[in-house]
Amino acid sequence: MPFVYLDHAADLAIRAWGSNIGEAFAEAALAMFSKMVRTDRVEPRIPRDYTLQADSLRGLLVAWLAALLVPKDLESLVFSRFDVDVRAIELGFELRGRALGETLDPERHEPSGEVKGITYLGLDVRKAAGVWYAEFVADV
Repeated sequence: MPFVYLDHAADLAIRAWGSNIGEAFAEAALAMFSKMVRTDRVEPRIPRDYTLQADSLRGLLVAWLAALLVPKDLESLVFSRFDVDVRAIELGFELRGRALGETLDPERHEPSGEVKGITYLGLDVRKAAGVWYAEFVADV
């Protein structure tokens, strides 16, 4: 599991990583949903596709994670698999991603918390020693 939960006084701090930036963003999303439900019990049945743009990688990470919270809040969809590709474009960065999951089943998915939003506090996207890291704080 390429993510860890960091110590944070009030909210949820997460550091995720991968061999490329898309993997780091996918692991960040998995970490966020893993804090809310048992993702190992969420079947990847329903796809949601995303195309997002931002002027920075930090802004793109916030946009990605926030976009994933919308179907959770409006349709009770929870996700367990994420495929993400990030590339540089003329005015910043573009993410093309797919989240796969299903409608929340409280008995099977065992909800354990709620992420309300993503903050800019502690937000970082960087590459170090050949590994991409995505760090963020979620409002819980």
